[in-house]
Amino acid sequence: MRIQHIEMRRIDLPYVAPFETSGWREEGSHAIIMRIHADGVDGWGEAPVGPLPWYNEETSTTVMAMVNEILAPMLMRQDITDPSDVQRIFAPVRANRMAQSGLEFAVWDWFGRTRQQSLKQMLGGVRERVSVGVSVGIQKDIDTLLKVVGGYVDNGYQRIKLKIKPGWDIEPTRAVRSAWPNIMLQVDANSIYTLDHAEHLAQLDEFGLLLIEQPLAHDDIIDHAKLQRALQTPICLDESIVSPEHARWAIELRACGVINIKPSRVGGFAASKQIHDMAMAADIPVWCGGMLETGIGRAANVALASLPNFVLPGDISANARYYKRDVVTNPFILNNDSTLTVPDSIANGAEIDMEYLDAVTTQKVLIKA
Repeated sequence: MRIQHIEMRRIDLPYVAPFETSGWREEGSHAIIMRIHADGVDGWGEAPVGPLPWYNEETSTTVMAMVNEILAPMLMRQDITDPSDVQRIFAPVRANRMAQSGLEFAVWDWFGRTRQQSLKQMLGGVRERVSVGVSVGIQKDIDTLLKVVGGYVDNGYQRIKLKIKPGWDIEPTRAVRSAWPNIMLQVDANSIYTLDHAEHLAQLDEFGLLLIEQPLAHDDIIDHAKLQRALQTPICLDESIVSPEHARWAIELRACGVINIKPSRVGGFAASKQIHDMAMAADIPVWCGGMLETGIGRAANVALASLPNFVLPGDISANARYYKRDVVTNPFILNNDSTLTVPDSIANGAEIDMEYLDAVTTQKVLIKA
């Protein structure tokens, strides 16, 4: 197929509550929603970027510029016979993986619609339900933290992830572990520590955590390998793994015991599957991270998490965790066993609420072939 036009929308979709990490605070989603059109069929994708370059180097503005000026023309010049072609087409492009992934997701969705296949089928998923947890941002005090966590436990979440930073790490983790001795618990530092904190971070070993996520610099692998030797708790790499090559380096250096795969971070599904297969061959478990996606990106994550080596609960909470109203009419609902049901409808399964999507759109660009 040849794409005839691509529509991009910048949105402003409020969260039910602000979300704070060790490095930034967000009030809502500023993702770029992408729709490709070819042969009378649409395909939808999402680049879950923010307005500022705090998680990685990309922002809503850079994604729109890259797609408009570089990526869309590259894609629309090509005859695409399979969604895996997108990785080859974008191979000359350095970085800008979230911009690439938004388009790649839309191409996968388009092929799902034309082939009458679910995204799970296309990716090789094996599960009807995927285990999920919830990510809890930094709170104003421990009493508030326990109240927030308690609410999620009451909702049925069986795995809790705590955002941590220096001064908000050991005691909050201790408090949650004391309150819920048997719950699956992990922490996420979002790159705020250094090797000088190794002895301090080792105190987290006593809490029986599933993992410590990205404690050191966002682009580091070597120091994580050094830190892993000083800890009993497995390190999980997130921001450092931006490609299959980075995953291979981390595995060979034994820099982690777990890998977080966010398809938008690594450029899409093709790269995600390569990392999944590489980690499985090395007996390293993976789990699907989230970027607080709308229902469009969330559907993509749920399908990916149905692959066999996604053995740890993902950050793919029910839509209501983040949004009072989402841009889809069929939000994911948490099952009573802390899982989400993988859609078996064609393509990604997201049903777009066009009226509400129009309402939260702050900028729209149409790119024609």
